[in-house]
Amino acid sequence: MQVPLLDLKKQYEPLRDLIRAKFNEVADSQHFILGPEVESLEREICAYTCANHAIGVSSGTDAELAILMAMGVGPGDSIVTTPYTFFATAGGIARLGARILFADIEPDTYNISPARLREVLEAHRHGRLRAIIPVHLFGQSARMDEIRALAAEFEVPLIEDAAQALGAEYPDHDGPKKCGSITEFGFYSFFPSKNLGAFGDGGMIVCRDEAMAHKIRAIRNHGMETRYHHHSVGGNFRLDALQAAFLRIKLPYLDQWSAMRRANAARYREEFARAGLDSVTLPVESYAAQAPSVPNHHIYNQFIIRAPRRDELLTHLAATGIGHAVYYPIPLHLQECFAPLGYKPGDFPESERAACETIALPIFPELTPGQQQAVVASIAAFYKP
Repeated sequence: MQVPLLDLKKQYEPLRDLIRAKFNEVADSQHFILGPEVESLEREICAYTCANHAIGVSSGTDAELAILMAMGVGPGDSIVTTPYTFFATAGGIARLGARILFADIEPDTYNISPARLREVLEAHRHGRLRAIIPVHLFGQSARMDEIRALAAEFEVPLIEDAAQALGAEYPDHDGPKKCGSITEFGFYSFFPSKNLGAFGDGGMIVCRDEAMAHKIRAIRNHGMETRYHHHSVGGNFRLDALQAAFLRIKLPYLDQWSAMRRANAARYREEFARAGLDSVTLPVESYAAQAPSVPNHHIYNQFIIRAPRRDELLTHLAATGIGHAVYYPIPLHLQECFAPLGYKPGDFPESERAACETIALPIFPELTPGQQQAVVASIAAFYKP
């Protein structure tokens, strides 16, 4: 059986008529950049995430960049983040001329390690530390209690990279909080493969402070507030009305789709146990014990396994028609463009090990039990021929 890594057509089919009608509505309005659809989506994201302010932008990449620009980050500043994430997390820092400081990940969650983060903050406490960017990787929150405590101790603002975690919840001391709105700033990506995906690129910034929200709104539009009057240099980071309109149709389904992904994850656990594949390490659910009050403790943007002889398994899965991907095969500190940072192999062993051992399996909401059985059967055939 052929099993795709992602099947967006299955999500689109039941929404086809709504989406096409909305396309015609926007086309008839001839209002394509920002405008009422974007403003409505911003209000709806605020309500969904319990954020104070939401600003629609052109991508998750530009969302991070706009936040850093609003903070005045530039040469001589340092930003701490993880080397095991999508390139854009570090790329936005580099584009502004700031120094990237990496802290290694936890081996089980793949999120930034609070212990390693402390080491980096201690080593650079006398430098110009401007922000910490924890990544809620693969749809599960980083350990925000420890991270917030460190941020407070070292007096460094937090920016949550929630590009893969819209809807994921963290069990905070006063109730669950949505990833992205736990701290001062957060941002999301609406890339088509995300749990809430647009029909192209799109992103959203959420923040607490009204003055910063006002500044970011200007930055997304070339630093312009009054037409043709520019108080700062911004960028063309505007969200298209069509993308906002389509996202508004899909947003009410997001929690349902996340629940379907968690159900698929549970079924994978059953199938792997039935196959006796003890050598394959399945994802951890750090906050599952709080699930009654924190239902979206994991939204499974990806379902990541660790597998012995990973690269051989990749070849086998390709040959048997099983969709898969590797997130991420080269940790950021070993990317050629970041060689001037001076990092070397062995500096971040958990990130390097994850890069060599992990595989993403299909987890999209519409995945069928039969497809999941085929995925596990293919892996079992590799390890138990």
